[in-house]
Amino acid sequence: MTMFKRRKTRVVNAGGALIGGDNPISVQTMTKTHTEDIDATVRQIKELEAVGCNIIRVAVPTVVSAKCLGAIKRQINIPLVADIHFGHHLALEAIAQGVDKIRINPGNMKDKKKLEEVIKSAKDKGIPIRIGVNSGSVRGGEEDEHEDLTTLMVKTVLKYCEHFESLGFKDIVLSLKASDVPSTLAAYRAIAKQCDYPLHLGVTAAGPPSLATIKSAVGIGALLSEGIGDTFRVSYTGASELEVEAGYDILEALGLYKRDRIELISCPTCGRCEIDLVNIVEQVRRRLPNDKKHLQIAIMGCVVNGPGEAREVDIGIAGGKGFGFLFKKGEKVRKIPEDRMVDELLEEIAHMC
Repeated sequence: MTMFKRRKTRVVNAGGALIGGDNPISVQTMTKTHTEDIDATVRQIKELEAVGCNIIRVAVPTVVSAKCLGAIKRQINIPLVADIHFGHHLALEAIAQGVDKIRINPGNMKDKKKLEEVIKSAKDKGIPIRIGVNSGSVRGGEEDEHEDLTTLMVKTVLKYCEHFESLGFKDIVLSLKASDVPSTLAAYRAIAKQCDYPLHLGVTAAGPPSLATIKSAVGIGALLSEGIGDTFRVSYTGASELEVEAGYDILEALGLYKRDRIELISCPTCGRCEIDLVNIVEQVRRRLPNDKKHLQIAIMGCVVNGPGEAREVDIGIAGGKGFGFLFKKGEKVRKIPEDRMVDELLEEIAHMC
């Protein structure tokens, strides 16, 4: 596995999930249900647990939803984070309900004394706080209008940290999300140099999956490759399960995580390809066994890179004119005609699973 040198941070404990330090980078998402619908929320969280979600966040817009948090937490197995905006009383109720972490934007709590009540309560209960600011929430007055967005986000977050620290509170995770990748990269790179708090990464309001996947892979992936980031959420206008899957795809692409699954490698095709590679790959993909064993399979279209790629994986095919050579564990095994390629490859895979 590729290993990047991680930025050194303090460690924050969110209900047993250790964020920062040398701990694994955790994948988060947020429920799409109304939190006061306890059954639906628990059901969705359990579905997300099943696909590997490490930490789950729920919206807490009302007192009714806040009072449901304890019942939800008692029925799930991963840390529960309450997402709070504006109402300090909602944060206090979430803490009283025993959530594992709260997320607030201190700029939304204008009354300093009420904010300090939240900080004190979290400190007393040993509950960490994520200080989260977004690019759309930091411009609060005329003095901010002409300031560079990245500078403003970093300055704002550091001001909040100073306030929390003055009250003896240091169980902090930070996030500085923007909806565009360059601003997101600049903000996280800047804050990473100025404190040792763990960072929650994300490109906010990234859009539908097709667009958000690209923005998140570029933004989150670039930061992780630089050793910046301790936990993250891929933000989709879509199903939470897709966010979790994309999160692990990003980690796996960087060599930071290895799932027990079959990994399919195939070439993009070009004028040298003399088999129907697109159709072959799609048939194999659809018929792959749902096995938890990690296998790498390569299906390559020609003799330029094909034999090399096929030798480097567990099993592979390098195409020729109407045929392919089968490779297993680096050794050429036999020649297979194109019309038998899918079936014979799948038979070999089944023997290896």
